[in-house]
Amino acid sequence: MTRIDNARVIRAPRGPEISAKSWLTEAPLRMLMNNLDPEVAERPGELVVYGGIGRAARDWESFDRIVAALRRLEGDQTLLIQSGKPVGVFRTHADAPRVLLANSNLVPHWATWDHFHHLDRLG
Repeated sequence: MTRIDNARVIRAPRGPEISAKSWLTEAPLRMLMNNLDPEVAERPGELVVYGGIGRAARDWESFDRIVAALRRLEGDQTLLIQSGKPVGVFRTHADAPRVLLANSNLVPHWATWDHFHHLDRLG
């Protein structure tokens, strides 16, 4: 699990050419990549978008897996991302969301900064 890679420079594709199978998956792909553009991100090499700890993906392996999944996602599939990590691709239908995303969902008893930082250190 690598969180820091200052050698990588991510820039979202621009223009009418797409690298995914449709614009429905190209759009979230470009949004993800734009979040890590050096002109946008707070610390792009650490995947930090803003706020000191808000990451675009859990680690670089997860980022690469999300990008790969978005590029091959079919029109009747949905990618599930949980806390910055792709956890599955499910057959759904053409009108279903292409991506479902859940981040930092802690029940009140565990919703403390100490517990959050502990989980963050665990990856």
